[in-house]
Amino acid sequence: MNNTAEATLARGRDWRTPLELGVLGAIWGCSFLFMRIAAQPFGPFALVEVRLLLGALVLAPFLWKSRALFPPRRWLWLAPIGLVNSAIPFLLFAWGAERAPAAIGAICNAMTVLFAALVAFLFFGEKIGMRRAVALLIGFVGVVVLATGKSAGLSIGPAVFAGALASLLYGVGINLVKRHMTGLPPAASGAATLGCGAILLAPLAITHWPQQPIPPMAWASAIALGMFCTGFAFLLYYRLIYRVGPAIASTVTYLIPVFGALFAWLFLHEPITARMLAAGALILGSVAFSQKR
Repeated sequence: MNNTAEATLARGRDWRTPLELGVLGAIWGCSFLFMRIAAQPFGPFALVEVRLLLGALVLAPFLWKSRALFPPRRWLWLAPIGLVNSAIPFLLFAWGAERAPAAIGAICNAMTVLFAALVAFLFFGEKIGMRRAVALLIGFVGVVVLATGKSAGLSIGPAVFAGALASLLYGVGINLVKRHMTGLPPAASGAATLGCGAILLAPLAITHWPQQPIPPMAWASAIALGMFCTGFAFLLYYRLIYRVGPAIASTVTYLIPVFGALFAWLFLHEPITARMLAAGALILGSVAFSQKR
């Protein structure tokens, strides 16, 4: 084993790594709980606008510090990446949170890793391999199993479709970031893309701002969603990538559905059905199978 591999392995075994992965998984799991609470009073457009703005504000100092690396021509890519990688997926998850338990979006989110590989294969010429092809098939079966379920007698299929589409867009966004934002400070890039998303979404948020007073609990959830689950979580994720590499950092994918379903059960008393467990096992199992180790 060479020195680089040994160093990477040592970093992965650092006690901070599982702790930070657990904290990040819990934070992103919380995001689906907060969306479930706030989506109905705010509506998707207003809620996502608050989330984008607050997340961008948390990361804004990093963008200001690195502003020389962001000339006007670079913003031609930052704006569409902000839409594909933040604004539209956030909208889809918020729309789904109005219509289905929080665990649904959290489970669908796990497909992001597989969709990223699929997009890289279809549009950027990367090899996908038999392992990932089989994993994609298993993951899609899991989505179908989840989509055919019901909650309180109502179909959750539309919410599952929205969550799967959001994960597909995350997969597109990951590939765009890798090809057009390489070498840029991640936290500064996050501020830029979130800010672009907020600016582009602002007209819809203004025209769809709720007419009724928004309850304090919904406001608290929206603020936590923006500052804690978006801004602070991005910082923690980028720190993990810098310290242990993207492969280990991406394993947080396995934790988000677990925490998302657990928090919804604990705080919202939403049931965890056998179908959710089966679909979650298929989707998470497919993600695990797609990894070589």
